[in-house]
Amino acid sequence: MQAALPPVVMEHSISIPSSLDGPHRSTVCMFKRSLDILGSLVGLAVLAILFIPLAIAIKLDSPGPVLYSQIRYGLLGRPFRIYKFRSMVANADALKSQVKNEAKGLIFKNEDDPRITRVGRILRSTSLDEFPQFWNVLIGEMSLVGTRPPTGDEVSRYESHHWQRLMVKPGLTGEWQVNGRSSVKDFEEIVSLDLRYQAQWHPLYDLFLIARTIYVIIAKVGAC
Repeated sequence: MQAALPPVVMEHSISIPSSLDGPHRSTVCMFKRSLDILGSLVGLAVLAILFIPLAIAIKLDSPGPVLYSQIRYGLLGRPFRIYKFRSMVANADALKSQVKNEAKGLIFKNEDDPRITRVGRILRSTSLDEFPQFWNVLIGEMSLVGTRPPTGDEVSRYESHHWQRLMVKPGLTGEWQVNGRSSVKDFEEIVSLDLRYQAQWHPLYDLFLIARTIYVIIAKVGAC
């Protein structure tokens, strides 16, 4: 089955493959979508309780907005706006070029990134910074389990085999998050994990990865 990619307005000039394998079967699974809705409602309920104390902590620690948003690319390369609690200084994007990239390939990582605030390190190690993305899950732009949603500068440099990872919805968690998180610093390894998820996927596999994610967060396995 072949499906043409829809036109995408990008921040960078890129060459998008004219056709790829059709969307993964998980994208039409009612169990997965029901799990996403239920999980996102629970997550948003928790977010409603945590929002004010986290917002106060973020503002007291560093001047700037409470939330950070960025355009990412999801299913079939469609752009959407992702939301997180701000874990870096307000002008972090402008300072990115001054920070050494310790990762290999089309990702950016630095374990001691000086742009991360004190509260931000706590938010990242506990994954609390990700909670606003439950809204993206509820409206169908993301899933509880999927691939890491890439940025525009990453997608602009994709090779043909990289696009296959965007045949599923981006997820709050996935194979990458439960198999090393910050310790995985090779983009090709992340791509391999994403494709392994697609190959092994069945509805109960999402439940398994969610359970693994909870363990990883509590045990702080591979935490930033």
